[in-house]
Amino acid sequence: MAVTIKDVAALAGVSPSTVSRTCKDNPSISWETKEKVRRAMAQLGYEPNFQASNLATQNSRAIGIILPPSEREAFENPFYLEAIRGISQFCNKRQYSNTVITGRDDQEILQVIRTMTRSGQVDGFILLYSRQKDPIADYLYSEGLLYVLIGKAYQFANQTIYIDNDNLLAGREAAEYLYGLGHRRIAYIGSDIRLMFSADRRSGCQLALLEKGLSLRPEYFAEVHSLSEAGEAPIRQLLQLAERPTAVIVSDDILAVALERVCLEMGISIPKDLSILSFNNSLFARLTSPQLTSVDVNSLQLGTEAASQMINHIENPNLLATKIIVPHHIIERDSCAPPPTPEKENES
Repeated sequence: MAVTIKDVAALAGVSPSTVSRTCKDNPSISWETKEKVRRAMAQLGYEPNFQASNLATQNSRAIGIILPPSEREAFENPFYLEAIRGISQFCNKRQYSNTVITGRDDQEILQVIRTMTRSGQVDGFILLYSRQKDPIADYLYSEGLLYVLIGKAYQFANQTIYIDNDNLLAGREAAEYLYGLGHRRIAYIGSDIRLMFSADRRSGCQLALLEKGLSLRPEYFAEVHSLSEAGEAPIRQLLQLAERPTAVIVSDDILAVALERVCLEMGISIPKDLSILSFNNSLFARLTSPQLTSVDVNSLQLGTEAASQMINHIENPNLLATKIIVPHHIIERDSCAPPPTPEKENES
């Protein structure tokens, strides 16, 4: 089996990015560390891929934008489109080009990344998402390639440049908002729990409920992986509970639209019978009837900050990894109201 940059990093006791910078003779790496890395390379017989290691020095002035793997959902999500708009606008000002990379699965995306890396077509990559145990982020890190993450880093946090919202706080504030309206039976519908934003919003909601003295009902926390008829089954199960929630926090406006449609089919009135609070404040939130109360996560700014950090690190390779938190706020509309009947303060 071929020796990888990750093997060298493990033997030398450094990160893969340090090995990559040593291969480039980066001045930010001390002489002692460089010697330790070079001894490990010699011991393992590692030969650097100079096409890859020179990725950030070829001045291609181009950035790869990586969408999550999907057949079509990523292209339909306004969050990604708005983030791409922010990236493109900033890149245009700095005279950088950008290329959108996506595929049906991780392997298809990885193949594109490898091809672009070998040919030196880009200076770095922006991942528009963050998920647990992501093979794409793992590959970029293990190869010492420059990348920026939109979302909280699942691992290698101290060595990863990432731009994010405080999704834990946002989930907490969403639950507190509904509690303030009088709701005690508050549910959460999220996308794939492996996605860091959805996991954090769910955790924030749960923390707020516990702080208010409410017990957590497992049946009130649903996960939806697709918007197919089968994928919507968790939504229907939630709404068919004998003691149905009076309010639902939804991790994304698109999911909230699906929830509204199911409510219409079941004769559930919004917000009279059920309040809905969603996230992203996209076009969908304004087009629904009633219009959705939604947490604006400033998608455009997330993209702008990601492009800014990417170009800063391309042009100043000695910079340390940066973490930026973009603020959020709740946009109140018509999908939330007090519950139909007053609820007990600590109903469980």
